[in-house]
Amino acid sequence: MVSTRLFGPLSILSSTLLILTTINPIAVAADATTTTTTTTKPTKLVNDVCNRTSNYTFCVSTLYMDPRTPTTDDYGLAFITFGMTYLNATGTQDIIAKFLKTTKESQKLQLLETCRRDYDKAVSALEMAYGDLNSETFFELADLAGNASAAAKDCQNAFKDARDRPLTARNRGLKDLCEICVVVSKLFTGGF
Repeated sequence: MVSTRLFGPLSILSSTLLILTTINPIAVAADATTTTTTTTKPTKLVNDVCNRTSNYTFCVSTLYMDPRTPTTDDYGLAFITFGMTYLNATGTQDIIAKFLKTTKESQKLQLLETCRRDYDKAVSALEMAYGDLNSETFFELADLAGNASAAAKDCQNAFKDARDRPLTARNRGLKDLCEICVVVSKLFTGGF
């Protein structure tokens, strides 16, 4: 008989990506300052996680974008959170690719190229986090989320002297999502 525990993480990953692709992944947490408050009373788990972030309202609103959040456990919440973060990062990669195709200004092209490399690092870190979740080895999750957040910060810093900063909202959104991932990661490592 095949163990459902073995295939549980794979089905969670598949259903997370399926549900999240029906939500506009480009808009997921693109701008943490424009979130709306949810009318759903957060579960104890969501409340505990979001109270440990710097933006409770953003955290709750973001997590409740996924319809599984009200009934999930800590393991499911990790997949939801890392899934949203991954979709945000890959969506930003797509935006950067479009900017690279349409931008003519050489300095801006260099800055965008820096951000492309930064987001490649972020996506790679988030893919590794999924691997850790699937194998139920949780000790690197917080570090991997931190690496993804650092990549967004590096991208933002590349544009610090630029007049036009086209990725500011995306970078802030990824950093805010990564913060939630770090808190969720601590559910498994006892740092909560």
